[in-house]
This record gives sequence, C-alpha cells and structure tokens, in this order.
Amino acid sequence: MCKQELGFETKAIRSQLERTQFSEHSVPLYLTSSFVFDDAEDMRASFAEEKERNLYSRFSNPNTSEFVEKICQMEGAEYGFAFATGMAAVYSTFAALLNSGDHIVSVGSVFGSTHTLFTKYFPKWNITTSYFDINKPETIEDFIKPNTKIIFAESPTNPAVDILDLELLGKIAKKHNLILIIDNCFATPYIQNPIQFGADLVIHSATKLIDGQGRVLGGVTVGRSDLVREIYLFSRNTGPALSPFNAWILSKSLETLPVRIEKHCENALKVAEFLEAHPKVRMVKYPFLKSHPQYEVAKKQMKLGGNIVAFEIKGGIVAGRNFLDKIKLCSLSANLGDTRSIVTHPASTTHSKLSIEERLAVSITDGLVRVSVGLETVADIIADLKQALD
Repeated sequence: MCKQELGFETKAIRSQLERTQFSEHSVPLYLTSSFVFDDAEDMRASFAEEKERNLYSRFSNPNTSEFVEKICQMEGAEYGFAFATGMAAVYSTFAALLNSGDHIVSVGSVFGSTHTLFTKYFPKWNITTSYFDINKPETIEDFIKPNTKIIFAESPTNPAVDILDLELLGKIAKKHNLILIIDNCFATPYIQNPIQFGADLVIHSATKLIDGQGRVLGGVTVGRSDLVREIYLFSRNTGPALSPFNAWILSKSLETLPVRIEKHCENALKVAEFLEAHPKVRMVKYPFLKSHPQYEVAKKQMKLGGNIVAFEIKGGIVAGRNFLDKIKLCSLSANLGDTRSIVTHPASTTHSKLSIEERLAVSITDGLVRVSVGLETVADIIADLKQALD
C-alpha cells in the first residue's frame, strides 16, 4: 500500500493489492466464494485467526479489502468493513454495538430508512432514540441519559443539507464517554474527515458519490479498530458483506473521486446561486452559500460544499410536483451522487412516510426539492431547472 504522506489523489489511485504472478496493471476481480488451504494445520490456524488471510468472501475478499483500505486511508481510520448497501452499514454498525436497554442520541434530520430503524425496529429490542434539534446544538447534552451509548449524526443532512458542528459533537461524546458515529455520505472523504473532529466511526453509502455513476450498491464503516472488530464479528455471522464485483467497481471509482467531486461542487455552487436569485424560490440551502445558517461551520470542517442543493419552491406540494413534471434533462430518481443530475421531491417520495409534523421538524417542507447536481454542462442543468420553474 502507498505511504501515508502521499497526496489524496495519489493514494486514491496507487493504493492497491500487490500484483499477482501475471504482473497485471489493473487489479483483477477475485470472483470466488471461498479460498483453499495448504493442509489441516493451515486451515485450523487460519480459522483461529493465528494467520491473517482470506477464509471466505462473506468474511473478507481481496477486492473488498482493497476498497476498505482505501477508505481507511482517506478517512484516517484504523480499520473498516464493507457492506452490500449503505443501510446494511448503518444497521450492522448499530446492531453490533448496542444491547437491549441502550439509548441513542441522534440529530432529528436523518435519512428516512435510518429514521425507520430508530422508530420502528430498534424499539422491538428495547433500544430507544432521542432526537435533538439541529438548530439547537446547545441542547444535545440535555438528551443524554445514563443508558446512552451512541451519538449519531449526518452532516450535511439528508435532504435539507443542514450542517452540524462535528468538533462540538466530538467534545460532547468524549466528555460523556459515548461513541460518536457520523454518516459522511454527502461529503465523502475528499470533502470532510469526521475522525479529525472526534468521530469514532464514519459510515458511507458507497452507492452515492463514491460509485458516482449509479451502477452498484455498497456501504462501508471505518474507524476505531476495537469498534470495527465488533462490527466485523457481527457481520461475519449475519452476512451483509459487499460482493467482490461491487468492491472492485467501487475501488476503481475512488481513483476518480477527487476530480469528480471538484466538478460536482463547482456545478452545485453555480446552481445554488441561480436558484437563490429566482423569484419563485423561497429558500436555498447549500453549505458554501453565505446565506446558509451554518455557513461558518461548513467552511471550518468542509473542503467544498458538496453536490446537493436543497431549495423550497413557492406554492407547496403542488408546486413541487408540477416542477418535477416539467423537468426534461435532469433525472427523477431517489438516488444521488450520480454523474447525471437528479431531482427529488422528499415530501412525496423519500420522506413521505413521516408525518407532516415530523417532516417540518427536520426542515422538510411541502415545497422542498433536493437536487443532486451532476457533471453535465452546468448551463444545461440551470436551463432545465429554469424552464421547469418558469
């Protein structure tokens, strides 16, 4: 593997498996469910973990190991494990670390499926969650109980693109001896490294910007080796592992992550500036717009503003749906982080199962639209948004 002092782009490209006897330039696919052993003693020692080697692709595989190692280097993490999807990473991380009776303190604005885990499934196992208001970070400690084990947050949040002060969260977690888990999906390791601010674990839905082309599903959790060890053991027995093929795709995608993210962010800022000036737009949220409520925090902890722009159309849910119906170039999809620009109306799609009160509590108004700004010519993206608004 490449040395730590190399640049981000160099590590993204040059961190790869050792060449085989065939001297390949590009890492091969290891499409195998299992691995063979030299003899009975080799097999015994391997399963006893006296040797570090691949046993079975549900546990590890050369392709998944390469992908995880790259993410660990990018995030400054000790260890990691890769999953079949981003939600598999979220669920397995919590399930491995929590026991019945434990409590989570989470930001109120989380991805819809994460919210469902917290409110529908975890209570079945006597695991409870308290939500704090993203606009009132001074109240976070009020939610901490004797049985609290984890503080969880997304930053930027999905879909309202709010920003949390990661340094503040890190200090609170350390003060109360809690595990801080950050979903870094919207930022990617290129823009933001939560471990630098005190996070113990970082989760990514690799399906999004890490893949970048809407091809494969994947997830990854990296961070403290002792915590990831527990996640690994849980996942080894429950089976949510990433497939070798998807790992190979995602590892290749990381080679172009920096150049893609730079262009995504350049386009997104221009789209946000256009929307902010449009008379039919009530509000725009983009981390690197000076009008963003947490602009100073974003500038402190993020290298760039990301590719997600949230804005509110005047006219509510009807105006939001009409806007989507008039879109021509951009895609209508629930995905994000694609080379192709995507628009989504959260109130009627991704967050439709939340009550009106729950949506409003996390800034999801009826007229809110989320744009995942792609890599097309930015003038063409803006022209499509403009004709749909006009």
